[in-house]
Amino acid sequence: MREPETMTYEVDGRVARITLDRPARGNGLTAQLIAELAACVEQADLDPAVHVLLLAGNGRGFCGGYDLVDSAEGLADGGFSGDAPPPGSPLDPAVQVANHDPAGTWDPMVDLAMMGRNVKAFMTLFDCSKPVVCRVHGFCVAGGTDLALCSDLLVIAADARIGYPPARVWGSPTTSMWAHRLGPQRAKRLLFTGDCLTGTEALDWGLAIEAPAPEELDARTEALVQRIALMPKNQLQMMKLLVNQSLRAQGLDATQTLGTLLDGMARHTPEGHAFQQRAAEAGFRTAVHERDDPFGDSAFRPG
Repeated sequence: MREPETMTYEVDGRVARITLDRPARGNGLTAQLIAELAACVEQADLDPAVHVLLLAGNGRGFCGGYDLVDSAEGLADGGFSGDAPPPGSPLDPAVQVANHDPAGTWDPMVDLAMMGRNVKAFMTLFDCSKPVVCRVHGFCVAGGTDLALCSDLLVIAADARIGYPPARVWGSPTTSMWAHRLGPQRAKRLLFTGDCLTGTEALDWGLAIEAPAPEELDARTEALVQRIALMPKNQLQMMKLLVNQSLRAQGLDATQTLGTLLDGMARHTPEGHAFQQRAAEAGFRTAVHERDDPFGDSAFRPG
């Protein structure tokens, strides 16, 4: 594996540490970051020395979702081939998928293929034979929740925010993990409003395994990771395989296909087009704040 540019990867004893490292962009998701994440997870899974993975983020928060500012503000489509383009570039396939001119036709199968590849990359965290612990600080919203919810255990700072505001307009959670993590009623409570949970609330709802004070987040996460690392690797792999099979049996694969299709549809509704048009006129952050202001939580959005 070549050295990643959007994150850091290191192995420390029995722990593989993957840290998102685009702090100036809220660790926003790009084609390059998603591909490098999948490569790092594979590297850790294949490394016989590694027993557990720790996923985290640098900067003010864990992950602010897809880096689609340029797309939402209406950059022109561009061709793409070869290695991943620069982050935020209009050549980024994720930007091309979202940046659709409503005057033209939309091919949902192209959209499904692109976003489906992202889902496969996020699911490397779920499918990795070894446990993945995700440490969340600051914010984990929109597409950033795909990384967190595909991990096995979440340690969320008490004051952090986690949720899926694009449920209000312009999005559907492609990995569709909310119901599996929270149950149908609480998943509906979040997705019917686009509200976020604090780390304390996430612990109460069963989404987080711990919600320490911000100053204790690193120490508590490290204690959990090191305790897991004491286990024999094969026992960890067997226990994860056993639990994951129950989620597969509940229809996770089919739900993810539907969630990914609905994500494309959500960006092509009248409200979705109006959101993108407003972003093109006033800027993405303004459009997001206007979307979230009626709910009283626009201040919780990164950036």
